Parts: sequence; C-alpha cells; structure tokens
Amino acid sequence: MALAIEDYALISDCRTGALVGKDGSIDWLCLPRYDSASVFGALLGTKDQGRWLLAPADPSATAERHYRGDSFVLVTTWTTSTGVVEVTDAMPRGDGHATVVRRIQGISGEVEMRVELRMRFSYATAVPWVQQLHDSENTLQAVAGPDALVIRGIELTATDHVHKATFPVREGEVIDHTLAWYPSHEEAPDPIDMPKAIASTVKLWDEWSSTFTHRGAYSDEVLRSLLVLRALTHEDTGGIAAAATTSLPESFGGTRNWDYRYVWLRDASQTLSALLAHGYQEEVDHWRMWLLRSLAGDPSDVQIMYGLAGERFLPEYELDSFSGYHGAKPVRIGNSAAKQFQADVIGEVMIALHDARLVGIKEGGFSWSLQRALMGRLDVVGRKPDQGIWEIRGPARSFTHSRVMVWAAYDRAIHGVEEFGLEGPVEAWRERRSELRREIEKHGYDPRRNTFTQHFETAEVDASLLQLSQVGFVAPDDPRMLGTVQAIEEDLMDHGFLLRYRSSQELDGLPAGEHPFLACSFWLVEQYARSGRIDAANELMQKLCAVANDVGLLSEEYSSASGRQAGNTPQALSHLALVRAADAIASAEGYGEAVVGGGSPSRRLGESDR
Repeated sequence: MALAIEDYALISDCRTGALVGKDGSIDWLCLPRYDSASVFGALLGTKDQGRWLLAPADPSATAERHYRGDSFVLVTTWTTSTGVVEVTDAMPRGDGHATVVRRIQGISGEVEMRVELRMRFSYATAVPWVQQLHDSENTLQAVAGPDALVIRGIELTATDHVHKATFPVREGEVIDHTLAWYPSHEEAPDPIDMPKAIASTVKLWDEWSSTFTHRGAYSDEVLRSLLVLRALTHEDTGGIAAAATTSLPESFGGTRNWDYRYVWLRDASQTLSALLAHGYQEEVDHWRMWLLRSLAGDPSDVQIMYGLAGERFLPEYELDSFSGYHGAKPVRIGNSAAKQFQADVIGEVMIALHDARLVGIKEGGFSWSLQRALMGRLDVVGRKPDQGIWEIRGPARSFTHSRVMVWAAYDRAIHGVEEFGLEGPVEAWRERRSELRREIEKHGYDPRRNTFTQHFETAEVDASLLQLSQVGFVAPDDPRMLGTVQAIEEDLMDHGFLLRYRSSQELDGLPAGEHPFLACSFWLVEQYARSGRIDAANELMQKLCAVANDVGLLSEEYSSASGRQAGNTPQALSHLALVRAADAIASAEGYGEAVVGGGSPSRRLGESDR
C-alpha cells in the first residue's frame, strides 16, 4: 500500500518528476513528461503497479532526509544497527534524457541494501520485455512499445517480472544505480558521469535560487514554494503543471479524484505573478510564449487547460489497471473540465500579463493582439453562467468570483491603454466594467448579512470570494469585504482551515465531503494581513506552514481530523498562495510591497468605475 501523501518527496528535472517515499521506494514516475503514462504507479495501488525500491534490508532502519541546498536533489541518511548509508536521489537537468540517479554511499559500518525494480509501462498495463545488454556490465534494457529504459549499475536477478538484488555497502564505498528513458526506436543513451551530473544539477538549482529575495518572515517557505513552481514548469515548453500527480483523493476513499498534470490557465497565470513578485522574469517570458502558442487561433476555442506543450485534446477516462490510492476510485487520466466554460480564466490571464507589463516586460504586437481577441471573446460570452473556479460538474451558475474576474479582465485591458499606451476600445471597456460592478453589487451581495455570495441565486459564501480584494474589486478593509470574511469564517472554517465551499449543498453534482483547501486558507492569511489583522495572519500562516511535509511540500488539501495531506501533490496553487500570503505579511509588517501582486493599493486598479 502507498504511503501517506506527505511521506513523499519530489525529485525533478523540470520536465517530469518522481515521488520518493520515506521507505526508499519511487512510487510515481511518468516518462518523459509529467503528463506521460506512468512506469512506476504504486502510488495509485500496490507495488504490482510499478515501483523502484532502494533501502536497507533491515526493516528497523530509520531514515532522515533533506534536499541538498536549494535544489531537488534528495539526500536520505539511513541508520541501522550495523551502520549508516546515505542515498542521493536526483533527476539530472540538461542531459537530454529523463534520467533518475540513485547514489549509495557508505558512511560507517556495513549496511545490507536491497533493490526491487518493478517496471510497469502505460499506467501499469504493459510489462516490458527486458534483456541484458551483453556489451555492458550490469546493464538491462526494458522495452514496451514506444518506450524504453536502460538500467545500469547493479546486477539484478529477475523473477516473475521483478528484478531484485541485495548487497553490502561498507564505509567509504560508493555504488551507483541509474535508470534512463529513451524512445525505443533509438539507441540507448550513454552512461552518465554520476558525480558531474549531481553536481551540475545542484548548481543549476542553486544558480536559479541565487537571485531570490524576500524581506520578512517565512523566507525558507517562500523559496521552497518558488522552487516547486519552477520544478513544475516544463524546461522546454514553458507549460506549468498544476501538480505532479493524478487521482490522489480529495476525500479518502471517495470519488473526487482528478488528473492535475496539465496547465490550467488560472493556476499558471497566478504562478506567473508569484514568480514576477520575486524577480523571475525569464520564466515568465517563457510561459507567456507558451500562452501565445497555446491560445493562438480562434478565440472562441480558448480552453481552461492544455497539455504541457499546449495540447488541446485531454479526454477524461477511467483506468481499471489501478486500485486507487488506498482504494479511492476511479483513477482518472485526462480531464473533461478542459471543455468547460469558466469565465474567470481570461481575467486571470489578463491580470498576469498586466503584471508582466508592470515589471517592464515589453508587450509584443502578437501578445497585445491576442489579448484584444480575448477581450472580444469576453464581449460575447462574458455574461453567460459558467462552471466557476472549482469546475463545478453541476449546472452552470452566475458565480460572483467569475463575474469579478471578468470585471478584472476589462480593468486590466483599460489600464493597458491608459498606462502603457496600447490601443483598444477603451470607452466600451470602461462601460462594460462599470456595468459589471453594478451587476455584482446588486446580485452578488447580500446586504442582510453584509457579505458577497457564492453566486447570484444563493446566500451561501465561497472561499473564492477572498480573491475579490486580491484583484482590486474592493479594498481589503472595505466593510463589505470584512463582512464577507466574517461569513466565510462562520460557514467554512474546519478545525482552523478553510473549506472551498459547503459541499453538502446541491452545487457540484458530486457526493458531499472533502477536506479544507490549503490555497483558500493562504488567501485568508493574505486578507488578514492586508486588512490589518497581522496577529491573525501570522497565527494562521504558522499553522499552515506546519502542514508542509519534512521537505517543505504541500498537497491540495489537509485533513485536520487525521493530520494528513490530501489531494494531488505537490500542488502549484497551494505553493503560489503561500508566496502571496508571505508577501502580504511582509508588506503589512513594513518590509515593502512586492514588485507585483493583485490588489496592491499602489496600483489604483478599478478606481474609476466606483
């Protein structure tokens, strides 16, 4: 059975990533991209779905682990009754192939180690043909259809499609074990220089981290979160995966299991703003080019999500080859929400591209013309009910958050004209922005309770309303915003963390029940900080940071009752919300405003339509 979600650490080459458990088993790896089929899938079932175990044979061995510097090179120190060994797990960057390296170094005494390699291609539906490469010592080749692996370094013995070995590691001894993916019609890649590969990978991560600046508390948490966002950004295409996994349940044993290995315009846009706030412009420009390529064409074809290279066809289907994480089924591949209409995403894109302008990234003709086309699309569909930020699979609604994000799209387009001299029908945009404000304040606000509402046909609240102040629709200390916060605290607080909404209501077309959503709780931290509740902001922030695992990773949700992370991991939205929350606290405590960040008073967004 798979470990608890928080017991996994990510290693990444910025194209894909592996989840390494505290027990030394790689239980999840898709090759060669995050959204490719798995070769190790034990995370979603049992070891029979594929894993790569490397650990002491002694079942009483204990492990401590950390990342080397500011990297995703994982170091695990194993202690047994007979000695100590150190295992370094990494995915080298820049070698042209998806490669996993595992270096074993004897620290003291002697430790008996064991390897168990179960390769299961195509989401555990294909057992590969494996053969020894006779011209290379201790080298196996595994082939299944278009995919191939070459495994080097340790002599393995095969029994029933499982390759195993046990061997002693003595003080000062170093043993390397590597696995590299390549297209099966090509020649296997050459062996790598292990010390050089690890050193260069650490150097690349450290160089990226060296430009990091953050004034105020939570600096370590902010940097690790930014590193997660970088790890989820594809090195070649610039697409930003929402998470490294699929079908980790939002409710243990339940059916709320989704594939998050794709690029949501919403999550990627907010990631862009988080990176910009800390000076990472190169990644932002890379993502912007991904966006332009992916959205190019008829604006009526805009989707809410795409593949890592901008693929549009993401059909959702269920896999019978997996029993599900701790039995949670179905296991889904693809995501039918790609075909939903979610009115807020164009607003998210317009905010992110406006943030890019604010820090001096010049607007190319193609970029602004695409934004003009997106605004034209909003003129046509911006009044329609939608599925909302939470991808409701029930009836479309006039969600208040969605309407506000449409408002934000017009607002940023207007500022593009007014502040940067871009061309556009600014008078028509101003009229539409004012119309949206009147509509939202009339239909999306409950004066009896002094709160904005989830959608126009309900008095319920939703944690997404916390973003109204983030995008500048209302000030954080506006009495209506403070009333909304009070209603959210009363209705959605669960053991000190926030639910997205009350899933018991007939809204999303799914069985009720899920855990608090970490991003929403970070949004509340930001709201507290920006409205002057500094003590409350720090108290909740510390509680949230304590939820991260031993190497600083956050999943999508958290079960307070069981003390467990839930949902897909590591989750970009959780980490980028942490960055925003820390920046808001730093600003409130007098360390200065972040370079960008929705809702900053200095930006005067939306003032003229009030």
